[in-house]
Amino acid sequence: MTTFLETGRLVLRAFTATDIDVLFALDNDPEVMRFINGGRPTSREAIGTRGLPRLLHDYPCWKTRGYWAAEEKPTGTFLGWFEFRPLEEHSPAVVELGYRLNRAAWGRGYATEGSRALVHKGFAELGVERVTANTMVVNTRSRRVMEKAGLTFVRNFTGDWPEVIEGSEHGEVEYELTRAQWEQRR
Repeated sequence: MTTFLETGRLVLRAFTATDIDVLFALDNDPEVMRFINGGRPTSREAIGTRGLPRLLHDYPCWKTRGYWAAEEKPTGTFLGWFEFRPLEEHSPAVVELGYRLNRAAWGRGYATEGSRALVHKGFAELGVERVTANTMVVNTRSRRVMEKAGLTFVRNFTGDWPEVIEGSEHGEVEYELTRAQWEQRR
């Protein structure tokens, strides 16, 4: 197990092929997936052929992953995952921040704690110049995590998504934090 980052309560580690069962459980909770695909179940095959390979991908600019399994530090319990991946394979300048946590982890500050730690590591160690994140307008909990992590609202937009899910008619929002903003706040 390769640990990427530790906080007071979390360990973010590299995914392995053996994580398929915890990913299957996470992606089959309708509330967890509500703002991703409308809460529809994800097949084990889809997780194995599409989801897991994406989570195992190494980015050449960092020679490491962009998705991290989140575990509770004292117990090793799988909580979900964090995304902190370069938008371009060979450049760490702009990264996307994201998270997907199981319901038992909601409301406990894990998303904010992990996001803040990733933002700090990105600017302090990884050469990041801009962190971006987006979600549906109606996903107020995720938007609040972005704000607590230091990102600020940039714009509303609408995407051309293949499937309509409840709330998508309101569009999406983008948040960001630049290196200059981060340094100013330190």
